[in-house]
Amino acid sequence: MRLPRRVPWANIGELDQLCSWIFADEGDLEAKQFALSRLSAWRAITALPHALESTLSILTARLLDTSETTQNYPRLSLRQNYAAAIIRMVNGLVDPLQAGAYARSIASIAAQLGLPSWLVELRHAATHEDLPSLEMLREAARESLTWLLHNYFYPTINPSAPRLNTPTPLRPVTPLLKHYKTLLKLIMRDASLRKQYQPDVDAVLRDIERWLAEAKVAADFAADAYGWDTAIDSNDIEQEDPRERWALERLCDAIVEKGALVSLSQKRRNSQSDEFVPPQSSLVLWTPLLAHIQAYHPTFPTILTTQIVDSLLYERLSTGFDMDVVSFDVEDSQNDPSYHLALARWAAWVVRTYDNGQENGELSLRKNVIVLLASALAPGKTEGVKEFKILATLLEAVSSGFPELQKASEMLLSASYPLPLQQWDAGDLTVMNERLHSLMSFGDDSQEHMDDSDALATTSLPVSDRQTGGWTLLDNQSCWKSCPIGIYHSSR
Repeated sequence: MRLPRRVPWANIGELDQLCSWIFADEGDLEAKQFALSRLSAWRAITALPHALESTLSILTARLLDTSETTQNYPRLSLRQNYAAAIIRMVNGLVDPLQAGAYARSIASIAAQLGLPSWLVELRHAATHEDLPSLEMLREAARESLTWLLHNYFYPTINPSAPRLNTPTPLRPVTPLLKHYKTLLKLIMRDASLRKQYQPDVDAVLRDIERWLAEAKVAADFAADAYGWDTAIDSNDIEQEDPRERWALERLCDAIVEKGALVSLSQKRRNSQSDEFVPPQSSLVLWTPLLAHIQAYHPTFPTILTTQIVDSLLYERLSTGFDMDVVSFDVEDSQNDPSYHLALARWAAWVVRTYDNGQENGELSLRKNVIVLLASALAPGKTEGVKEFKILATLLEAVSSGFPELQKASEMLLSASYPLPLQQWDAGDLTVMNERLHSLMSFGDDSQEHMDDSDALATTSLPVSDRQTGGWTLLDNQSCWKSCPIGIYHSSR
């Protein structure tokens, strides 16, 4: 569970007032001094978000540049103050998004954030080359404050307001998976080509990691924030990054599509092994990719198995692994049970491979899958489950080898397994009547020992209730209606 986010302002009105002091009047130096004092007071109370820290640095440089008492201030010092403020702002926006296994260019990250490219170039020049001119640095400070106004202050003060900047669309990951699949198939057909194509395989794996980094930035846009409200505490290493989870979910959506983990050919989906595992050819093809992702993203197995179980429970929106358009794959999924069976085998394999028996967060990988399946297979909830047998087989495979989990799974399945509707015929009525006569023969001996009160109670019953003429098969024309046990149904 995420902890509440601590902010320096007591209410959103204080942030709105700070925003008006900074941006309402460009020439009102007194208002900007108020804003500088307010930001300094907030920083003494708690750590400021990077946006406010950058605003404080830029404001300090601008007030130092416009103050009457500092007219004789060295121009070099002013240029250094401006440059340091801009460098810290750009680095603070880009560096948290460089957490992937492979570094991305600052320009590509800035483009996703909508940060002007010339600010990135100015940051590079101020860091590695000669300091830019004072006029250019002043313009960069104004541009930086304008960017912060539209991308931090406005969304924070009024989250429902639309943004001016539109995010760069996230490129699809399916072409990368197709390229990886093509390369691995070449190596599988001729092992002597492994050395030749291994650099290309490594390049594809790096591209997938870079795609995940891009997706983490896109997750900020999906959450309508640049990470201001979803910042992760660096001291809490166990806290899950919601941006990484969002990115991994998008990757898993593409992995579980037909043509990826599960082959398009139904013949290749069948496993020759008696165990509940994917075909050996599919394991050789996709294990390197899954192992690579899991090495850099420990939560990947949990997210992948969750997505697979969701695919078995609900109809998926096909993203088109081998199609150019998005379409609902409902009818195709209903007529292709081998696809769901293959997905279930992959879920069982992932659990056996990556579950180390230790708790990951609240639940381990194995227990997480069992909880998902148990919630769908619980008594009274199996009516809408179309893949009940596959889910039941997956539950048995995941709980196998663990006596307590296996016993609980057997009890659950025995209580929720859908029984087929039984059709009664004349032969069944004959058996029921024989049993009834056997019971009545024992009841004849007990009549002699009935006391007067019992006899009176018996004779007071209606004649129709005292007659036992045997069992009768009711048809649709009868007045009988089903009702819960213990409820009297009136014939009216």
